[in-house]
Amino acid sequence: MNKIAVVGAGISGLSMANYLEKYNIDYHIYERRKKEDLAGHGFLIPQEGIEYLTQIIDPALLFKHGSFLKKYIQYSHTGKKLAEKDLNNVFAISRHSLIQLLSENISPEKITYNATVIPSDTEKGKLKHSDGAAIDAEIAIVSDGSRSRIRRNLFKDEKMRQVRENEVVNIIKNQDIAASIENDFMKFHHDQGGLTFGILKLSHDTILWYSQFDNEKYKVNEHTAENLKKYMLELFADWHPLVSSIIQQSNYENVHLWCVYELEELNPFYKDNIVFIGDAAHPLIPFTSQGVTSALKDSYILTKYLVEEHSIREAFRKYEMERKPEIEIHINNGRILLNQFLLPTDQHTDNILPISYK
Repeated sequence: MNKIAVVGAGISGLSMANYLEKYNIDYHIYERRKKEDLAGHGFLIPQEGIEYLTQIIDPALLFKHGSFLKKYIQYSHTGKKLAEKDLNNVFAISRHSLIQLLSENISPEKITYNATVIPSDTEKGKLKHSDGAAIDAEIAIVSDGSRSRIRRNLFKDEKMRQVRENEVVNIIKNQDIAASIENDFMKFHHDQGGLTFGILKLSHDTILWYSQFDNEKYKVNEHTAENLKKYMLELFADWHPLVSSIIQQSNYENVHLWCVYELEELNPFYKDNIVFIGDAAHPLIPFTSQGVTSALKDSYILTKYLVEEHSIREAFRKYEMERKPEIEIHINNGRILLNQFLLPTDQHTDNILPISYK
């Protein structure tokens, strides 16, 4: 097989590269951003994702960089325990750690940063650099995120819509706070719905926290990073002291405000010799907690068919046929979880777990 161009050096692109390495398939990664801009925050990875991840990362090494969560515990905003559920091998890890681990098997010469890649306007299924120079590759595997520029170029009729949720994500390094909580996934809910605060312990001194907002009630997107802390301290003033202490003591230099979008309808996963994986193929809203697992499965299954099939088109067809039905389940589950998030807590169903399972 001739060389493959992988677009994007995030979780999807690096996972794909690791699977290609396993089969000695030649590739090169093109990443639009600088290497230092890829840090990010963190992820929940269910057991199935861990099974795929440990095929390309030494488990002993992986498990040193995150923590397994014992329980999911749902609280009212004042700290009253509403429900709890045991978690089966759900792993929390920072994005920085996972990017670092996935990069270890990849030679630096195989990644070009600050490289904007676009579809060729003269050759179907080919890519070129933004300056017009052609990219020599038989196949392009695109993993450039949920608002993929290449996908929008190829599928010009696609429609994306903003989801009724915005999210603030941050990491705090504080050994005292981390020592005060167990290795549980804790989530505090406002009793009127549409506002939550989640806490994931990543290590002995590091906590990932995130807050979800009904963006019709709370205009969090109108605040700068400088004003965000003040806004959140006011908004969460009467919540459990753990929540307000985390907000107060966090550094907001790298806080991420996420406006969530979804495709109204999934596009095909490929066109000509260009195929999409991860969020570039199928954006999943954060309620599913399936972004990393889906990217890993995409990478594994696409590699499998590229190895088995003589025809690129047949490999792409089988990959889409296998992955699309499961993705549609996660999209539907995500919408159900979003609708529940918007409801008062006394109207929540018994299915409290904020993870989509097929």
